[in-house]
Amino acid sequence: MANDTRIATVEIAGPGRNLLNPEVLAKIEQGLLDAAADATVAGIVLTGAGDDAFCGGLDVPAIKAGADPVPFYEGLISILKLLPTLPKPVVAAVNGDALAGGAGFVAAADHVIAVPYAKIGSYEVSVGVWPIVAQVPLVKRLGVRAAMENIVPGEPFTAERAKEVGLVNEIVPANQLHARAGEWLGKASRGGATVATGRPSLYEVEQMSYGDALDAALARITDAYRQ
Repeated sequence: MANDTRIATVEIAGPGRNLLNPEVLAKIEQGLLDAAADATVAGIVLTGAGDDAFCGGLDVPAIKAGADPVPFYEGLISILKLLPTLPKPVVAAVNGDALAGGAGFVAAADHVIAVPYAKIGSYEVSVGVWPIVAQVPLVKRLGVRAAMENIVPGEPFTAERAKEVGLVNEIVPANQLHARAGEWLGKASRGGATVATGRPSLYEVEQMSYGDALDAALARITDAYRQ
């Protein structure tokens, strides 16, 4: 992780096309936690190491070679659970293909900026595997119908289609990717401490019924005024 003008960059740096194994996943999670705990950091950029891949998903070749798959999935799920709880806004700077678990990271980010040639989504069905884990963030972000467009045929979205269905916010040339991510985080961090408590509440509301969300809002605003 490297800090630049109060923005922390957490890189997905794995074998091949930034594949995920337990060690890589642990480094990503620690980078996110360190950024969240650093009072000088206003926002987080999650991106792939190198110039042509964001994340190719789990390291399936390592699993096929005999590695226990459970720690791979546990590490991935741990990060997917962590992302909505962070007190800092998170931008996914998608510098290349974001597949399977990599697409899950994209779906769990607050804002997504992608290069035009990125493919984003699940591919597992095309090789005879249902994406049990990867489908969760995709369905939560897109709803079943839009997620099904990708998941059932196992054909990742183009960047343009991902933008149309709401998985990507912006498409920019590669040489503008990180500058644009920094610009958005600069705007998103203007609320300071307000964002730290407000951001997680957005994801909590998403999981509640309409009535329960309003009841929770009343309890919070009442507590705030009585402090």
